[in-house]
Amino acid sequence: MSISVKALIVVLGLTVPLFALAKSTALLFMDEGDFNRRRNIWLLLTGAAFLSPSFWLFVAIAAPLLYWGARKDTNPMGFYLVLMTILPSIPIQIPPIGVKEIFPLDSFRLLSLCVLVPAALRIPRPKDPGQFRTLRVMDIALLGLGALHTVLFVPPFLPNHVILKNSITNDLRDAFLFAIDVYVPYYVASRSCSSRRKLRDALAAFCLSCSLMAITALFEAMKHWLLYTNFVSRWGGNVLLTEYYVRGSLLRAQASSGQPLALGFLLVVGLGFWLYLQSRVTSAAVKVTVATLLCAGLLVSFSRGPWFAAILLYVAYAGLRPQGLSGFLKAGLAVALLGSALLASPFGAKISAMIPFMGGHVGESSLTYRERLVDRSWELIKARPIFGDQLALSHMQDLVQGQGIIDVVNTYVGVTLFYGFTGLAFFLTFTLAALAKAYRASRRLATERRDSALLGANLAAAILAVLLLLADGSLGGGPEHLFYVLIGLTGAYAVLTSPHRLAAAGRRSAGDAADDMPLDSEAS
Repeated sequence: MSISVKALIVVLGLTVPLFALAKSTALLFMDEGDFNRRRNIWLLLTGAAFLSPSFWLFVAIAAPLLYWGARKDTNPMGFYLVLMTILPSIPIQIPPIGVKEIFPLDSFRLLSLCVLVPAALRIPRPKDPGQFRTLRVMDIALLGLGALHTVLFVPPFLPNHVILKNSITNDLRDAFLFAIDVYVPYYVASRSCSSRRKLRDALAAFCLSCSLMAITALFEAMKHWLLYTNFVSRWGGNVLLTEYYVRGSLLRAQASSGQPLALGFLLVVGLGFWLYLQSRVTSAAVKVTVATLLCAGLLVSFSRGPWFAAILLYVAYAGLRPQGLSGFLKAGLAVALLGSALLASPFGAKISAMIPFMGGHVGESSLTYRERLVDRSWELIKARPIFGDQLALSHMQDLVQGQGIIDVVNTYVGVTLFYGFTGLAFFLTFTLAALAKAYRASRRLATERRDSALLGANLAAAILAVLLLLADGSLGGGPEHLFYVLIGLTGAYAVLTSPHRLAAAGRRSAGDAADDMPLDSEAS
């Protein structure tokens, strides 16, 4: 029996029972028809991926299924988030037809083209011209970042020191890829989630996706077997994607995320969403089980940044909730007790060995690399502070790793290095504007609409955690797409809770239950 078939049997053996157990809880947040369709397509595409000898055969199977499923779904963003992490990113060049090069296609771009682009085209024009006024700053900042990305060409780092030249064709290609990779996910999330029901559905869909990854990650860590790496050799992807990452003697699980740090990033946000969703779940056993599963998956990524980001998210959410200081203190006490219990467990010594301020030295080289990266980058940033240095990588040969790459493992450094403080200003404006809108709306609604206030606090806490994670890694693959979706969902929340929108709906003083009334002739 081939390795792919064995891996498929394991994945289905883990996920099919999980789907069955999760259904009753998932139906608290999503339509049963949507859940069944999403589950069936997830299982079909997983089977097709493990059994397809060619990426293009998988595309031929997946594209019509994805398009049909998204058309039938009542919330395409929820459909997208369930399937977003079904496969790791394995970029495969589209065969050139009449041109030298088109662009690489992976599962994320396939989802964007088959699910999000059609969904974006189906979003109706708002009857009220001011409906999306609250998103104006975020829209402009993101489009500004896209303009810099298109105009300021950053050539890929090649080991033979060849610097590729730019062209009008490449500018058009970069603009198109920015649109489908970045703007369309943000646009659909911010415009299509037109009710609290759809927002909750999207959050629950991603929690389900993260639960599937978490249970797979636990198996990988226990059996020291990465289940998704066999795709690369069969489909002709980059061999770096098959690498096993270890911390000490422990395998760093990655499941379908493609990389341990990416797994940690995704699970932090999924865990954060569950903190809000569990407030609508009555079963204490379900609350504890889902949280434990997500935390366990996060733990076996053995990624320190996501560990600390999860703690920040939990404490921040407690502090931003209506109870304020008391919730913050309770959360701090809970973190201290759970941390003490974990360090006292059989895993405690191995975990403390990975944390520098506890005297640990495992993985110390990665911290040293990050320090060197910041120092070298700052030298180049000072030389070109406004629009950055697009050839910066050619001046950083001393940072080439054993894999033959320069890993810019800090998003803020990467943006400033290549696009200067202009790019950083656009990026931070886009992110912090969403954070400020969620926080202000949560404070404003704290007394009269508790559930809406909790949702805003949750989104704000998730953005705070992501801001920390961005300092520990570069945006790519799942984290990049999730980041722009998260900001988009926060934008949708800001639109739904804006005084303009509430006044237009005539529900300013109708109480929290009014949040479930129709919005724009659509059931909430």
